[in-house]
Amino acid sequence: MGRFQLKRKVPEKKDPMQAKKLTAKERLFDLLIHDLTSPLSVISVSATNLLRNADRNGPLTERQKSGLDRISRNVDKAQEILREMIEILRTEAGWFRKELFLVEDNLYESILDVLEVESQGVAEILRREKDANRFCKLLEPHGIFVEITGKFRESPFCHDPRKVRYILRNLLSNAVKYRRKRVTVSIRGDVNLLVSVGDDGPGIPQGEQEAVFERFVRLKDKEHPYAPGLGLGLAGLKALVEAMGGNISLESREGVGTQFSVDIPPLQ
Repeated sequence: MGRFQLKRKVPEKKDPMQAKKLTAKERLFDLLIHDLTSPLSVISVSATNLLRNADRNGPLTERQKSGLDRISRNVDKAQEILREMIEILRTEAGWFRKELFLVEDNLYESILDVLEVESQGVAEILRREKDANRFCKLLEPHGIFVEITGKFRESPFCHDPRKVRYILRNLLSNAVKYRRKRVTVSIRGDVNLLVSVGDDGPGIPQGEQEAVFERFVRLKDKEHPYAPGLGLGLAGLKALVEAMGGNISLESREGVGTQFSVDIPPLQ
């Protein structure tokens, strides 16, 4: 199935989420997210104006155009992430955009999002590849191995594609951050969407595995002492998956690696 071939909207459905009283730290974080929205908008408008008004501002080289395109794409992604984080942090009644979409396309966009940060050159090459099989083959030399089986290899899944992409992007980002050499991605399922993302990183000690899903918790890791992040990603991910009626779990062995698995039912 080719990329970007199916996008069918279904009327939105409201799904109740459990209200939760936020701590002072969480309220501050929520405020900071709001405060970031304005400067990101300024960057987005500025980059767009430079691209669209070359006749007035002067011609751009191909390298300059590519750089501005990358700025625009990543600002858009940052704005989308901020919107999702606000939604997750508040954990109030949420709106899900019910839509039929191909998981394959969603996954490949998530991979590109992650590689855009990790390796710009690789992301640019992959972005031009429209054939799914060649796309996967191009990933393998970079240590990412993808397997899609079951119903959702060909058939669309019904849920909010933005939230599924958020889940995939965060699982992939985490795996790429902590891997030594390899990341494996498995998509399967015939009713529920089953996603597994694994790495060959240092693993998580048995006694600390539950803590990875707590807000603002950062585990000590000798191999990655300066890994970026606020310790919110997996906590927010768990809140979102559960709000979607699904569940998330992990299996990990020290010195071997970690695998996160997500089970998401379709939106009825």
